[in-house]
Amino acid sequence: MSARLTVFVCFLILASAGGVLAAIYLTEPEAEQVTATKKSAMLVEVITAERGSFRPKIEAVGTVRPVREVQLSPRIAGQVVGRAAAFEPGGFVRVGEELVTIDPADFENVLAQRLAELHQAEADLSVEMGRQKVAEKDYALLDQELPEEQRALVLRAPQLATARAQVEAAEAAVAQAELDLQRTKIVAPFDALILERHVDLGSQLSRGEAVGRLVGLDTYWVVATVPRAQLRWLQIPSAPGQAASPATVRDAAAWPPGVRREARVDRVIGELDAGTRLARVLVAVEDPLAQNSTDAAAPRLMIGAFVEVSIEGREVSNVVRLDRAYLRKEDTVWVHEDGVLRVRPVEVAFRDAQYVYLEAGLEAGEEVVITDLSTFVDGAALRIRSRDGEPLEESSQ
Repeated sequence: MSARLTVFVCFLILASAGGVLAAIYLTEPEAEQVTATKKSAMLVEVITAERGSFRPKIEAVGTVRPVREVQLSPRIAGQVVGRAAAFEPGGFVRVGEELVTIDPADFENVLAQRLAELHQAEADLSVEMGRQKVAEKDYALLDQELPEEQRALVLRAPQLATARAQVEAAEAAVAQAELDLQRTKIVAPFDALILERHVDLGSQLSRGEAVGRLVGLDTYWVVATVPRAQLRWLQIPSAPGQAASPATVRDAAAWPPGVRREARVDRVIGELDAGTRLARVLVAVEDPLAQNSTDAAAPRLMIGAFVEVSIEGREVSNVVRLDRAYLRKEDTVWVHEDGVLRVRPVEVAFRDAQYVYLEAGLEAGEEVVITDLSTFVDGAALRIRSRDGEPLEESSQ
């Protein structure tokens, strides 16, 4: 092959390669930027609203106080010669049980003296009555009418009246001496728990000196504080025997979890608490020390304890009850409506510690969104989560 032919072949090969490269370059597709936005619906859980009648729970705290409390003191002076074994702090005593005995010797002597004086006065009265009969006979023999004043003197009426007055005074003195003798025994005025004892055998008591402090066993009060606006929801009896709001009391610091005592609203103190400006309600707990309970493990209330009180309020009718967590800002509720979120304003009739009771703004059968959303907008698309976690429906916009 000649040199000229070799050059021509090489040129032809190079030209063909250049043509192929040019064709590839001219026919290469151009990349284009495509802008696409896919709207994703939020996955939420819902509950169905139901209307009905409910009794809200009014939660409060309070302090246990005795209904009956007395500071025992003697009405006479003397030395203590006897003390009941149960008369100790923490002891229980029954009504009429003798707690302290004061030496009765002096009072027995006084009673004997007063009885002798009474007998003497009665004898003097008998003598004077005999003298009056003699005077009446003498007046009859006189056979003349005297003025009333002179007639009374002749018949010894003043002397008879004096004798009778002396008998009455002696009887009163005997009664007083008997009372003083009875008062040498200091007894329990009611079934009681002994909180304090201030005397012992040999103590010299003066009239009015403190002997001990007792509280009744039948009922304790819990002085609970509630907002004034909630008083209208309580059923407060205005007379004994009338219906009252039921309640429960719990001492969280001392009782096992879930243990409560039954109680009832007794009355409202007509003065606000000076510190909190809240109304004070007296909640009565019967048999607070479980003295009459057949359950040996029944919890007991302790005076001065700080306890929780739950009071059942009056019935709220034709309302929707929702958990407080589902009421959003500015009294609104999130509602699932046709696959989108609607922010619905509502009217609240009452709020307790757990629920809100809605008068208007939400109807029975509507679906309330209970999922907390960090960002939301009215009209946002929603997907509903089923109980097994899978979405039931999906809406997109």
